[in-house]
Amino acid sequence: MKSASQKLIQTLLVVITIFTSFSLLAHGVDEATKQFLESNQGAAIFPFIYIGAKHMLTGYDHLLFLIGVVFFLFRSKDVLLYVSLFTLGHSLTLLYGVFSHIAINPYIIDAIIGLSVVYKGFDNLGGFQRLFNCQPNTKIAVIIFGLFHGFGLATKLQEFKLPEEGLITNIISFNIGVEIGQFLALTIVLIVLNIWRKYPSYLSFSVATNTALISAGFMLIGMQLTGYFVN
Repeated sequence: MKSASQKLIQTLLVVITIFTSFSLLAHGVDEATKQFLESNQGAAIFPFIYIGAKHMLTGYDHLLFLIGVVFFLFRSKDVLLYVSLFTLGHSLTLLYGVFSHIAINPYIIDAIIGLSVVYKGFDNLGGFQRLFNCQPNTKIAVIIFGLFHGFGLATKLQEFKLPEEGLITNIISFNIGVEIGQFLALTIVLIVLNIWRKYPSYLSFSVATNTALISAGFMLIGMQLTGYFVN
């Protein structure tokens, strides 16, 4: 008979598999959203909040990075601090990128976001201390990668050439939606992690989990660089 921890691990793997499969299909902008963004005129607060929340909830690259960030954070104040740093980073560059018309090649910026996932998994495994005998400042790393995540969001929005009328209201609404989506996704992640932490398998499988994060990050990098060179 399977133990409770084995059943929990299997359930987690199924949820992650389903979530990842769904995200890979849904992370791009669907046709209805694309048509709305290209045809909308003026301020549309609630639609942009919805689009921002949806983008974060289906943004597997952003969520993988956040999972890495909170994986070994056991105190609520630490979770709040690191998530706030990430939020500050991506909010600054999202708003600055759109309003200043700064767009980075989407394949390159998404490859950097994939690198952030690799970095966090490697950091969680103590890779810097073991291989380089040093430990980069984790807080600075989170906010720097947050800046790149924000440029990724800004670049995607600018692909639709949003009209200037109501732009400030719409981008702020989108950013609010991103934060709402991040809060909802993070709440689910923390609930799952807190349940898993009650079992000895949490630390036992921490190496495998963070190795999986590194692998996923390299897959994202490979996909984006392939797209860059092919296109």
